[in-house]
Amino acid sequence: MAAKQPSKWQQSITGEWHGMPSVFDAEGRHVGFDKVARESRFEDGRTTYYMTTQFDTTGPLRGRFESETFAFGVQDSDRDRLYLGPDFIGAGHPYGALVDSHYYSPAWTSDLRTMNQILPDGETQVYSSLLFDGPAVCGVFNGIYKVVQDYAENPETRARIAEFLEGERRDGKKPHILPVKHAGEWRGELEVYDPDQQLLGVSEVRVRYRPLSLLRAEMEVTLSGIIERKFRFERQRNGFRHNFDGPDLYGNGMSYGRALFTSQHLHGEALKIRGREFLIDSNYTLCVAWQWFASDKPRWTSFGLLHWQPGEEVLKPRYGS
Repeated sequence: MAAKQPSKWQQSITGEWHGMPSVFDAEGRHVGFDKVARESRFEDGRTTYYMTTQFDTTGPLRGRFESETFAFGVQDSDRDRLYLGPDFIGAGHPYGALVDSHYYSPAWTSDLRTMNQILPDGETQVYSSLLFDGPAVCGVFNGIYKVVQDYAENPETRARIAEFLEGERRDGKKPHILPVKHAGEWRGELEVYDPDQQLLGVSEVRVRYRPLSLLRAEMEVTLSGIIERKFRFERQRNGFRHNFDGPDLYGNGMSYGRALFTSQHLHGEALKIRGREFLIDSNYTLCVAWQWFASDKPRWTSFGLLHWQPGEEVLKPRYGS
């Protein structure tokens, strides 16, 4: 039965969202862009998702993902948003300002894992999609969107969006590289939800960071509040691949442009984190989404912004005697 009123998530995404997601191959190489305008519209008790795309990519992914128009039904709710086709079949699950979706695209012949996170300004959305052939990644889309309500009739709005999209074309291919020579710390607050998508509260986060070389750094993460944790690890980067090498946390990650996708395991306990960490500006602001699993069961979904505070330069120029 169609919903009589739109869900809270549906109300939060009202309007037309514009973005220029970057497209990456499975190895992390940037292969182009996809200009997108999308809108989830609630009318007469029904929700329809509309999307137009203009791919500008190279290589074999161009033919696979070359679809211009989408329109599919959505069974709207704040519990499960069911995507009913024909373009996408599956479901998305809202956690406040974050929706975590897993669905299938018959046109792209790809299984997708998508995260959309609305930032506190209400008009910016951080987006990523991992596309799979079975368990193997075949491509990745990610980028930042802006929402507008008057794109068609307002030339000033169109000009502002055009400028934003040009910035995304410039920044979307940047790699996920943290400060190379300066120590410092990230601070912020994460909202924390339980597996039933209920808000439990917040956790304060402090991430201390100190480079050891141009490719290695030591990090200490402290969470207080709903999640109480403290762990240290050494971080290494080799191209698009990242490794986390204890002593308290181990795992690895793969970056696709600004977005880093991680799998991390706490030493000595059945607790792991599946994360997305997105560098959203030149100030190293991190938009993070950390999903926690205890005994392989969902425990918490946490997300928010972490702001960088630079410290001393620890890797300074060297000179002979």
